[in-house]
Amino acid sequence: MLGSILINCWIALISFTAYFIYAIQKPFVMPLPTLLTALGVAFIGFIIAFPLRYFLGYIFYTPQEIAFSGESVETEDTTSSENQPFIQQNATSTVEFADESTEDIAQVVRTMMHKEDEMVNS
Repeated sequence: MLGSILINCWIALISFTAYFIYAIQKPFVMPLPTLLTALGVAFIGFIIAFPLRYFLGYIFYTPQEIAFSGESVETEDTTSSENQPFIQQNATSTVEFADESTEDIAQVVRTMMHKEDEMVNS
């Protein structure tokens, strides 16, 4: 959703103020009914802000771009995936090596180079 509940409170305050200024301009206006009606208008504005924010969030939603790797999809070899359980098998995911040891990183690089050699030789 776009924004937070604070936006709903601002919308309620603005609707309260707008109605109160409109209603107070009439001569012989009673204060209590004017305040209660303005509170009702503020509550209605607060409630209407939820679907309004949802609708605006739907309109301005920007999906993540899907990166095309250009590689053809092949059937996975089960023997290579059983030997290397720590490697992610999804080709489109990114692997971050911040928490991995250097030996694991070297093994991943060797595996990737081996897969490239197999693809070139095929």
